[in-house]
Amino acid sequence: MNKRFIRGTALAAVGALALAGCSAADSEPEAPEEGTSTTDQMDLTIGVFNGWPEGEAVSYLWEAILEEKGYDVELEYADAGPVFAGIAGGDYDVALDGWLPMTHASYMEEFGDDLVDLGSWNDDAVLTMAVNEDAPITSIAELAEHADEFDNRIVGIEPGAGLTAATQDEVIPTYGLDGMEFITSSTPAMLAELSSALDAGENIAVTLWRPHWAYDEFAIRDLEDPEGTLGAAEGIHTIARTGFETDFPTLTPWLEAFKMDSELLFSLENAMFNSDAEASDYPEIVETWITENQDYVDSLTPTA
Repeated sequence: MNKRFIRGTALAAVGALALAGCSAADSEPEAPEEGTSTTDQMDLTIGVFNGWPEGEAVSYLWEAILEEKGYDVELEYADAGPVFAGIAGGDYDVALDGWLPMTHASYMEEFGDDLVDLGSWNDDAVLTMAVNEDAPITSIAELAEHADEFDNRIVGIEPGAGLTAATQDEVIPTYGLDGMEFITSSTPAMLAELSSALDAGENIAVTLWRPHWAYDEFAIRDLEDPEGTLGAAEGIHTIARTGFETDFPTLTPWLEAFKMDSELLFSLENAMFNSDAEASDYPEIVETWITENQDYVDSLTPTA
């Protein structure tokens, strides 16, 4: 991935340097853009959960923003568990997709001493079970009775996801769905099955969450969860490694103040994912989105 570096203007060569044949450009360090603290560590690794588009979208957004300010940003993909472990171990600096207080609570409990919660940037996150819009049921409580009409399957996402654990540990036993096959693989695989079933006019039940671009793309709706097995709305949090505030004294308050409402997030997700774009196209798509939302983007990194 091309990296954009901000080069400072070198001082004029003087006396000894000129005689030694050294240029001032070679002797001077890179100057960060105005408003960026010279005390910030400039290398940043962001952990990105596989198959979680909201986190992927905002990670690409912050990558673009920070690289314009002279940071060298790397996005590293892994499942949620390894990302939390990687942050705790210092392999990653930060991740932007921690769902709290429920979905990722176990990871916070396991690695909490080595993690720093920088706060929530969106408070509308909710786990769901979705079906085709014309499905014969409106509640998860009706699914067991109509299992045959759904091919006795619930299509899930990654095995290590918090949503998968909630489905296995809470939804299935509470609603007597043990007789249905719960298929876990990946979010892209789930979305592919969802798309195929809808194209074929078949019923399908999938584990999903809001905010997600699938709700704009597909004719689907959520099943009611009368027992509250999937929990209430959660916040999407920025989770950093210990020592992050010391290494990034300018970036830390930017991330702590970061907010993005669901409508704005949907517009970014739709631009990136609700199309035939490849991952290699994302940086250009995000740059275009930034120009269309420049005032908002500028507000994320206020200068002193």
